[in-house]
Amino acid sequence: MADRKAEGQKPADGWPVMRRIIRRLNRRRLEKLEQNDIIFREPLTPKPAEPPALMVRGSIDMWFMLLVLVLLCFGAVMCYSASSVYAQQYYGDSTHFLWHYILYAALSIIGTLPFVLFARPWFWRLFGICAYAASILLLILVLLVGRESGGAQRWIEIGPLTFQPSEVAKMSVVLAMALFMSKYEDKITSDLKFGGSFRYGALVPFAIFGTVCFLVALERHISGLMIIGMIGIAVMFMGGTRLRYIFLIIGAIAAAGGLLILISDYAQTRVFTWLNLEEADPLGSAWQTWQGLYAIGSGGLFGRGLGNSQQKFGYVSEPQNDFIFTIICEELGFFGAFLIVTLFILLIRRGFKIAAKAPDKFSSLVVSGLTFKLALQVIMNIAVVTNSMPNTGVSLPFFSSGGTSLAVQIFEMGIILSISRYSTQKK
Repeated sequence: MADRKAEGQKPADGWPVMRRIIRRLNRRRLEKLEQNDIIFREPLTPKPAEPPALMVRGSIDMWFMLLVLVLLCFGAVMCYSASSVYAQQYYGDSTHFLWHYILYAALSIIGTLPFVLFARPWFWRLFGICAYAASILLLILVLLVGRESGGAQRWIEIGPLTFQPSEVAKMSVVLAMALFMSKYEDKITSDLKFGGSFRYGALVPFAIFGTVCFLVALERHISGLMIIGMIGIAVMFMGGTRLRYIFLIIGAIAAAGGLLILISDYAQTRVFTWLNLEEADPLGSAWQTWQGLYAIGSGGLFGRGLGNSQQKFGYVSEPQNDFIFTIICEELGFFGAFLIVTLFILLIRRGFKIAAKAPDKFSSLVVSGLTFKLALQVIMNIAVVTNSMPNTGVSLPFFSSGGTSLAVQIFEMGIILSISRYSTQKK
């Protein structure tokens, strides 16, 4: 019988058994990776002393979305009002920039909507890595084939369209740093220096946004350098980096900015005009600033009325872009400007409230970082047009007509709305 069995059956093949063992080991390794690596966890595992938490999915934050839509509608109206004369003169169509604004806004909303509806918080972790890598490549590309204008090389031309990679870089820095700061939270707050708080809390985060700052500095894009640097420092602060390291990095960035100004005639002219406005050439370097101040001053409390600006008739250069706030002040007066600032304050406040309810540390840092970026650009734009800081070419979110900046701003609001659908609640 033993012989018959030996003759009728072949020896057992060990490879299927080995493959099953390998698959089982790989599955266990993946399960362990998902338990220990923050990029796979959703939500973050709470500390042992805290009760377990559940991530709850709900509707988007309606107040935040409503404020964004109001600002977009307001921005479209003011973009048309501020640009109608310039558009008629250079394009033969007073509605040129209005349709440009509506097209970019509509396409951006349509493209962002699926992310708002279907993206879960873990998706933005993977998206952040891809966006950061893409922004590095685009920033290198713009140095090679980019178009130079106004003393800076920051645009890539794609047919009739122009694309500004630094706008994408600002968003990607927030996502990449939020991922790193949440992944190594314990080491950032560790008492160890070189293997803990300094390495993970200062050195690596600085390298993340410092690489982008270096590439943007090569573009001679000073405003972009300032914004990305301040965004990086803000995310580090919110992520738990020790203050002494933050002050050290601030000093390094200030020194780099000072060096950039010293080697750039373009930047030196801007700084000199800001510090010595009365002595600067009113028909040259100081023209834009003076005309903007005239527009703000002539608006008074109630303004000249919508569409009745005088400064947009060739006095404020390209009034639909960085200096659109001056036309708003001229046409709508102090109360109109106050209304816009109030809408921004409400939106920023709502953004930080969403961050406070976010399902995990990464999501909270992303929402806080993007909200801080929005607040920073609003403050810097108003500071520039009121001559509170040098003219650095910062757009006013939702109002300036730049296509790339508007598209990225809408997408960033979509990220916040996507995360607002999720919150962590204790059992």
